[in-house]
Amino acid sequence: MKFTKMHGIGNDYIYINCFEEELGDIPSLAVEMSDRHFGVGSDGLVLISRSDRADFRMRMFNADGTEAEMCGNASRCVGKYVYDRGMTDKTSLSLETLAGIKRLDLHVENGAAQAVTVDMGEPVLTPQLIPVDYTGEEFINKIITADNREYAITCVSMGNPHAVTYVTDVGGLDLCALGPKFENHSIFPNRVNTEFVEVMDSKTIRMRVWERGAGETLACGTGACAAVVASALNGLTGRKVTVRLLGGNLEIDWNADDNRVYMTGAAVTVFDGVWER
Repeated sequence: MKFTKMHGIGNDYIYINCFEEELGDIPSLAVEMSDRHFGVGSDGLVLISRSDRADFRMRMFNADGTEAEMCGNASRCVGKYVYDRGMTDKTSLSLETLAGIKRLDLHVENGAAQAVTVDMGEPVLTPQLIPVDYTGEEFINKIITADNREYAITCVSMGNPHAVTYVTDVGGLDLCALGPKFENHSIFPNRVNTEFVEVMDSKTIRMRVWERGAGETLACGTGACAAVVASALNGLTGRKVTVRLLGGNLEIDWNADDNRVYMTGAAVTVFDGVWER
């Protein structure tokens, strides 16, 4: 089975062209291929296939085999994949995901997509829709207890659930110990992705992310979007923010006119390979 490894600022996934390949047990395949010692090594598995509703369809599986609704970094790589391989000549594409139809605008140089802007849609703040086990209208700057400490968090869905909290030194956190406390907290019925954010100024934040089903990753596109929405709601930044992640930077714009979040960042092909099933 042919595959391609790609990454969006270090958030790496294995991409399979389902126009050409037929898959069986996808969750098990995701676990096997994602293993960084005995497999290809990745944060998960992404399938590219036909869609009756959009130009292409994306399904994304975490490294533990669970299927996720959406991945911003992966969606950018899908845009690069289909354009660079001649599957489309469009530079503006629609992509079907479990979180709805996303619009991709490709930034092409020398015949290849170098960066992609993704219309990530409107942020969801209603707790029941994120979901968060909370009866209020919004979950903004509320206190929860994790790892025997109190944390103020703001919850946002960008097609998948996020909890954003603020720290003074994001680099000093022991995320392997702290991340699972948030991911599996009883207030989150579907688990949660957690963004630990250090505000640099009104236009810049630093962030580390603990992704449900994957652990700490070098970047998270939906998480960066959620972090900017949360930061603006809490009066910590404006709506146009550079998000500095371990793998690189993303430019996020929570547009005040249409309430939609736009994410721009790089997409990189690492290598092609063959998986011996």
